[in-house]
Amino acid sequence: MACGGGGGCCCSSAGRLNADNARFLLLAVLIVLYMLCGAAVFSAIELPTERQAKERWEERLENFTQRHNLSRAELRHFLREYEEAAVAGIRVDDIRPRWDFTGAFYFVGTVVSTIGFGMTTPATVGGKIFLIFYGLIGCAGTILFFNLFLERLITVIAYVMKSCHERQLRRKGVLPHDGRRGSGTSEADSLAGWKPSVYYVMLILCVASLIISCCASAMYTPIEGWSYFDSLYFCFVAFSTIGFGDLVSSQNTQYESQGLYRFGNFVFILMGVCCIYSLFNVISIVIKQSINWILKKLDCRCCHRCQRKLFRSRRNVVMPGNMRSRRNISIETDIVNESDTDGRRLSGEMISMKDFLASNKVSLAIMQKQLSETANGYPRQMSTNSKQNGFSGGVGALAIMNNRLAETSVDR
Repeated sequence: MACGGGGGCCCSSAGRLNADNARFLLLAVLIVLYMLCGAAVFSAIELPTERQAKERWEERLENFTQRHNLSRAELRHFLREYEEAAVAGIRVDDIRPRWDFTGAFYFVGTVVSTIGFGMTTPATVGGKIFLIFYGLIGCAGTILFFNLFLERLITVIAYVMKSCHERQLRRKGVLPHDGRRGSGTSEADSLAGWKPSVYYVMLILCVASLIISCCASAMYTPIEGWSYFDSLYFCFVAFSTIGFGDLVSSQNTQYESQGLYRFGNFVFILMGVCCIYSLFNVISIVIKQSINWILKKLDCRCCHRCQRKLFRSRRNVVMPGNMRSRRNISIETDIVNESDTDGRRLSGEMISMKDFLASNKVSLAIMQKQLSETANGYPRQMSTNSKQNGFSGGVGALAIMNNRLAETSVDR
């Protein structure tokens, strides 16, 4: 995105690298940098504890083999057999059956929600084959459910915030206080194009997710015997569908008020996953806005350098990257903005071969567009928002939130 030092203009690469690809590459680079920073932090925090635990385990293993007159090879073989049994669901403590109907239902819930705690996994070939096809349909259906939930949640939040906005306008006297319509023009001007800010929606979802997590942690702490912090940690890992499996709820054989607890566990996990999924998608809008801001800053610096080079260039030379600026052609609107190139043509001045080829190329593109519209029976409307929103309207959850929040529309 920066200007090259070899005399070429950085705008020459703009045709090859459009805005969407630039955003995609920048996001990929930022994610890789984010992962590298995270790896460095976690390594610095967790590596000393891992080394200490390994040293303590080796010491205990040595003491155990000497006390019971066992060889380390025999003991390690026994421990490997226990690891295989643990994969099948066998634990030292008494836990609930993994593959009765309730245990299997808990398992398929972790599959279709993509949580995947890992404490229960199919051990047979038939179970693994069935899981592949079952998860393919189940995960797709659950993602569709999450998207529909997000759509309705954003609609409800927007309706409530718009009602609050109307009430604010009535207090300020912009809108009439009674139920009758005042001057339609003033009301239309006050509410036309109003959309809730993505930052307010993000704040509401943060508060909702925090409330659900705190209430769920208050339930898990006395029943599971975890600390309150561990319960909050489990809520985030489960609700975000990370699902490490180090802490898993509802795994003991018996609980006090067992039926009520398992129902509450199901409700909390369902509500938490839906809210955290919605929160992640709203945060992605904020990240997209940050990427747009970074690209805009880089583009401004690039344009300043290109303009300086343009003034130093000769009058009749067509620079490779300045073709669009000299002849601003909009294929979407079929409008050709005349520039000094056409001025030279009218004055009888010679035009370059690049000008001639570019003119024919654009005319051919416009003709192809018109033929395509005639074949389809209607003109293809290109949304202005898709150009300015960044990711061309988005897909999935981004498409649902597109033009429903203030920062995803051109009205901002």
